Amino acid sequence: MALDPQATPPTPSARPDPASEAAQDRRAGREAVRRQRRRRTASGANVTISIALAFILLVMLNHGAYRHFPERWDISSLRYYALSPKTLNMLEGVRGEIKCITLFQADMSLGDEMRRLLEEYVYEAQRIGGLKITLESVDPDRDLVRTRELTVQYDVSEANGVIVAMDGRYRIVTEKHLVDYERVVDSSQMASGHMRVDKKRRGFLGEQVISSSIQSLAEERRPLVYVLTGHGERNIEEFSSASGYATVARTLRRDNIELRPLLLAETRTVPEDCSALVIAGPERRLAEGEAALIGEYLERSGRLLLLTDPGTQSGLEPMLETWGVHLSRDRVVGLTLTGRELFVRDYGAHPITAPLDGMVTMFLDPRSVEPVVDEADAKGLPADRPRVTKLAYTQDGWAEFNFTQSPPRFEADTDRAAPVAVAVAVERGAADGIQMELRPTRMVVIGDSDFVANGALQNGVGANIDLFMNAVNWLVTREQLLAIGAKSPIDLRLEMNDQQSRIAFFLLVLALPSAVAIFGVAVWWNRRR
Repeated sequence: MALDPQATPPTPSARPDPASEAAQDRRAGREAVRRQRRRRTASGANVTISIALAFILLVMLNHGAYRHFPERWDISSLRYYALSPKTLNMLEGVRGEIKCITLFQADMSLGDEMRRLLEEYVYEAQRIGGLKITLESVDPDRDLVRTRELTVQYDVSEANGVIVAMDGRYRIVTEKHLVDYERVVDSSQMASGHMRVDKKRRGFLGEQVISSSIQSLAEERRPLVYVLTGHGERNIEEFSSASGYATVARTLRRDNIELRPLLLAETRTVPEDCSALVIAGPERRLAEGEAALIGEYLERSGRLLLLTDPGTQSGLEPMLETWGVHLSRDRVVGLTLTGRELFVRDYGAHPITAPLDGMVTMFLDPRSVEPVVDEADAKGLPADRPRVTKLAYTQDGWAEFNFTQSPPRFEADTDRAAPVAVAVAVERGAADGIQMELRPTRMVVIGDSDFVANGALQNGVGANIDLFMNAVNWLVTREQLLAIGAKSPIDLRLEMNDQQSRIAFFLLVLALPSAVAIFGVAVWWNRRR
């Protein structure tokens, strides 16, 4: 067979290059990884953008609903911050702008409670219309400039409290007015001579105090209280700790009450615009004509607060007898080292003392003030008679008739055993079951004028100023908000025995965290593979 010399020789079949195929596989794998990463990045970005858009939409809906549909529902079982019907009715009749400023240190949980409560007032004002309540929170430890401004503008003297201001008038509510504490004695170490006394929180009085403040500021006419002078009475402008009443005067003015001195020897009458007359610790007798003028004032539906001390005669004793009040020539002493301090924790059922349940009032050498006829023995007497109620009385002390005995000792043949009252309230014209439109006559008689002197109040003694202010507010017809009850603190307890505690510790501290950790490691290892 002849061969063509110009014919192209046959090429051998190509063989695959293993190195080239491996390189191509690596490039394809990297490209697949990049595509997977791009898909993950795109998916993550999509989820992030979706969440952001959903959040923005939620904020816009919430803002629009808040502005145009300001309705809220309290679905909590305790309704701790819900306002009472009395407060809501009061707010319905208030018009204007009210500023509420909270001054609480950062570590005070009471500050958070007050802010939540005041937010309810702000919401109700928006719902009602015609009333605007603004809320400002100030930390006195951080907002030093603003705190200094408030101190100058509102005469703030304590760090923790609330300022309620309206039309240039204001009231300052301090921590002690917002919380009701109960003293708890730990006698476990009494044998060693150490007895620990702790304070246990019993009630939150925020709504009662704030509502009372708003009502007093919104009054069209400020109550005008006259203070009798000319007989050695306490001076409301005096700052001495022993006898001055400057602290009381300051508290009354903060409560939107106007004070004026009254000298009956000049005026010859109690002014018609007198909301209440205060006679604080007269050292000399009033003239018969002056006592008659006060009696005529009471007959005109007047209001009187009398603070009288043992060993003195005010000249009002005969008039008080006609109103059902008897003043004895004694002094009421208690079981203390000196016998001069009388700690009272027993109160009668009355709007003045209703907020004082569980609180202690310290009187300084008071005299007894008793009803002429006890209400339990008043059956058959006229319904329009003066109704006398014991406000404060002692179950431990006694009425001592020996003024020279020191320390005092109870003598059954001369002294009078407990219970002995040291304060009473009198009202005529508001009999039960009888509808009367006339303004009732009211009177409060307390057998001590030292218990609200500057020194007694500066020592922070019990409920002294509360009793005094409640009496004045009752006399000027501000007692309707005293019925707002205190909110009991939320006390949730989980009681377990030792075995249950060990099981809970094992499950919550060891088992569950370990299970989550093992599951996370397993997921990570699976993804790595």
